[in-house]
Amino acid sequence: MQKFTLLGILFFLLTAPVSFAQRIVFSGHVTEAATGQPVPFASVFVRGTSLGATADENGRFQLTVPQPVDSLTAGAVGFRPLSRKVSRQPQQTVGFALKSSTFALGEVTVHGGENPAFAILRKVQAHKKEHDKAQLGSFEFDSYNRVEVSLSDVTARLAKQKVIRDMTSVAQTVGEMERNASGKPTVPVFASEVLSRYYVRHRPNREREDIKHSQLHGVAPRDGSVLSQVLGSSFQDYDFYPNWQIVMGKDFISPIAEGWRITYDYDLEDSVLVGQDRCYQLKVFPRRPQDLAFTGRIWITMKDYALRRVDLSVDPKANINFVDQIRVYQDLAPTPAGPWLPQRTRVVVGLKPNKKQTGLLVRFNTVNSNFATDQPHEAKFYEQPFASAVDALEVPAGFWNQHRPDTLSAQEVRTLTALDSVGKLRSVQSALELADLLVTGYKQVGKLEIGPIPSLYTYNNVEGSRLQVGFRTTGDLSPNWFARTYVAYGTKDRDVKYGLSGYRILARRNWTLLRFERSHDVDQVALLDNDYAIENPLFDAAVRFGNIKPGRPLWRDVTGLSAQSDLFHGFTQKLTLRHQRFDPLYDFAYYTSDLHQPGAPTADKFSLSEVILESRYAPDEVLIQNKNRRYAVGLRKWPVFTFRYTLGIDNVLGSDFQYQKFNLLVAQSLPLGQLGRTEYTLDAGYIPSTVPYPVLKTHLGNESPIYTSNAYNLMRYFEFVSDRYASLHAEHYFEGLFINSVPLLKKLDWRLLASANVLYGGVSEANRRATPTVDSQGQNLPTFRPLGTAPYVEMGYGVENIFKVLRVDFIHRLTYLDNPGAKNFGVKVCAQFKL
Repeated sequence: MQKFTLLGILFFLLTAPVSFAQRIVFSGHVTEAATGQPVPFASVFVRGTSLGATADENGRFQLTVPQPVDSLTAGAVGFRPLSRKVSRQPQQTVGFALKSSTFALGEVTVHGGENPAFAILRKVQAHKKEHDKAQLGSFEFDSYNRVEVSLSDVTARLAKQKVIRDMTSVAQTVGEMERNASGKPTVPVFASEVLSRYYVRHRPNREREDIKHSQLHGVAPRDGSVLSQVLGSSFQDYDFYPNWQIVMGKDFISPIAEGWRITYDYDLEDSVLVGQDRCYQLKVFPRRPQDLAFTGRIWITMKDYALRRVDLSVDPKANINFVDQIRVYQDLAPTPAGPWLPQRTRVVVGLKPNKKQTGLLVRFNTVNSNFATDQPHEAKFYEQPFASAVDALEVPAGFWNQHRPDTLSAQEVRTLTALDSVGKLRSVQSALELADLLVTGYKQVGKLEIGPIPSLYTYNNVEGSRLQVGFRTTGDLSPNWFARTYVAYGTKDRDVKYGLSGYRILARRNWTLLRFERSHDVDQVALLDNDYAIENPLFDAAVRFGNIKPGRPLWRDVTGLSAQSDLFHGFTQKLTLRHQRFDPLYDFAYYTSDLHQPGAPTADKFSLSEVILESRYAPDEVLIQNKNRRYAVGLRKWPVFTFRYTLGIDNVLGSDFQYQKFNLLVAQSLPLGQLGRTEYTLDAGYIPSTVPYPVLKTHLGNESPIYTSNAYNLMRYFEFVSDRYASLHAEHYFEGLFINSVPLLKKLDWRLLASANVLYGGVSEANRRATPTVDSQGQNLPTFRPLGTAPYVEMGYGVENIFKVLRVDFIHRLTYLDNPGAKNFGVKVCAQFKL
């Protein structure tokens, strides 16, 4: 007996490894039995086990099991599960044709001759507020987000590039490469996984996301903290209850919007079981394919007419650039309070410049759980919209396998394995460094960034060849300090220029900073009072090229110290102490006494000592932090208000003038539904003091053929100066509102726009006489022109999206046509990248 037992054990030990090592790979396609159309994101699994995989957006799947099984089962929401017998072959192809689960339709009132789907949509509108999550006082949930990025339809030319060859080689070493809908292999580029807790509070609207764990694979930047925040739940919020859903920065009308009949048509296809909910299955499609609308299916619960599920795509004919496909799949679940929250969301976005070029395929997968409603936190809790754990990127081995709420397919496992190796390739690291250089203008060397590279060499007729070197610090050197410095030399003026600026982070929660600045450089009068512009290395280099004398160059020495802090979310206060010294490099003079008449004493240099108070209110601005910098991301719905008060003090460090300046700036991008989007800027200022014109407001003209949105495009350089002014810059983008209705034009995907610039202004008599018109030798001095009682007005219309990148504006100047050199009409062009 013992002999037979030992033989049995020995037989088991010899045969078990062989049996358990017999891995079987199943692949196939899940389709609808009735139509043959793919069933996206269907589940394929082995009954009674945890083995399973999820099909992709085209219904294709791949599942690897560690040992033979008798059958596979496929299922999806709205379809009957189907099981198929399988063999023990190591590689098998299995197809599933699923039948719909149907039930008797519930009772709805249908008017004679009316589409029956319309009656259901009316019920949805009647119950909409009951199910909209915006009606909740607060809610929160755990969120898992996975993002996968790959190159699709790689061209033969790109495939020869070393970085692509290296990435492809690595991907092939771990198994067969993933294929797209057309059956061509894709090249994995990047993937991420983020676990977070997401909090929302309404009235007032506040959000916060705590990033607990994150992992980046493949072509990822050195500092992954910012990217981890952007890839969290805050930026994957697809909500179809509002009338408009922003996708890729565009306003798409929801299929359950209040004006649904204007944009959409519907078919009542079936009644199905979605989970435990009996639902109407509606097919939705836009009346005009070029409109920014969705096509696909929605499921509405029979019991209370809530949105239970969506499977929507954007029509390829829609007027949106570089986008090959957009597909959104979402399941929603009710909360105890009534409104529904998204439980699972999958989004597929395909980007492609044109049909013959390589595309980018991006997949987003979001799973939410552990919902809690109407448990708001204190207001201070939401002051920091993002909080990332210090060790968020440091996760132990095996962590994601234990905490990932869904199961990766065998192909996804291979992809992540390949990407971990791809990120270490030298060719990939070099490509990342080049991309970083093109975006920021800086090249990282150790813990410093050298640059800005575009400013290393420039040439102009004042400095000659200008050679400049500089650097800025990174968060690796210090997470609480940031510094930037440069030194420059001109071969014509043979002078050395320099600049040093930076800040110390005193508190991160309310982003309290202490800033400093010191510079000695050549500047231009035209740029002195236009410092609301964001940092742009290319612009900084461009303004130093060519003939800069029309900009009225001058030496400018600046010494400044400032403190900044957020008093509460979106409300930033800033106090600046600044001293400036100006030495014009053109013929300039101003009266130094109250006697403003020929023969009175003059000077050609001046100094300013200023105290500047600035308040900025951006109520819905989303800010994210890395080690030592902060960035604004996303679209803002509400206006941004900026108020600045400047007090000039004389006889302090040699300053020459006492004056006051007031400035208010209001900017907003305003969605107007099917009418398009309007962007406007209101700018008003007042200087009640007597100062020479370089201290006043010089309105930015544009004599170049390039359209500039923040300039007056038919105004000459230095045509108008003001000490009191109010202006409106407005642009309206019609998207495809008109052209989409014209059969011969809609194929061009052009978009119409309109613009208007209106400026009221003036200069007091005292400021008009503050500078002489001739020098002591009787020679004319450069002067300025104020506006009269009439406003400066220019209006334009144009076409954008010509060849997807060009914009042409036709602009009419309506006032001050008698001014020397004034043009009443002009055509301006510019290149722009817009979806």
